[in-house]
Amino acid sequence: MNLFKISKNEDFAQTGANLVAGLLQTNPRAVLGLATGSSPISVYEELISMHRRGLVSFSKASSFNLDEYVGLPADHPESYRSFMNRNLFDHIDIDLARTHIPNGNAPDLAAECRAYDAMLEEQGPVDLQILGIGGNGHIGFNEPGAGLEGGTHVVGLLPETRQANSRFFPSIDEVPRQAVTMGIGTILKARQILLLARGAEKAEAIRKAVRGPITTECPASLLQTHPNVVVLLDEEAGQWVD
Repeated sequence: MNLFKISKNEDFAQTGANLVAGLLQTNPRAVLGLATGSSPISVYEELISMHRRGLVSFSKASSFNLDEYVGLPADHPESYRSFMNRNLFDHIDIDLARTHIPNGNAPDLAAECRAYDAMLEEQGPVDLQILGIGGNGHIGFNEPGAGLEGGTHVVGLLPETRQANSRFFPSIDEVPRQAVTMGIGTILKARQILLLARGAEKAEAIRKAVRGPITTECPASLLQTHPNVVVLLDEEAGQWVD
């Protein structure tokens, strides 16, 4: 893993955006793996700025998002489709037909998971996968446990994950209890991974992910097995790693 601790917000955003933009400049048809959450937002904002200045184009690129809530309407403001439209897609020149997010409202969720993996196999591998990290070490919505699913699957969200996400909803009762997520095996197929973490509440998870043992109890620790991971941290998230 290549770790970078960055003190200024603008430098954090610029570093992450430069990695994405550099890929698109050398490979305009790149397949991007995208994440939601607070950590990627400043990177997306910088990519929007770079696009408006004519420095990067997404016109030939395609994207696959990590996950989506189950049972939340696609037009709900907290669905991950709405998040991506609001924070990135509506402001760049990407073809929305080539932006893929799991359908958490599919009548047959198992079939939706199989179809999503089939699309990834056909169009992938992902050239650059952006990840955030949960306070319990989850990536995507792969929660800690005795074992982890390799492919896209439906997962029950742990209470701490629902509590962390409740800040986006009127109450925790409205936070969905399930999600569709890429599995760890799918994530690890990406050619390169960019892990983003900001804030002191992520420090322990980052320590376990990058310096602790490889264990399914910290799903992010499995990133240690990947040959090309960039970990971008602010000072608070990186306070316990060198």
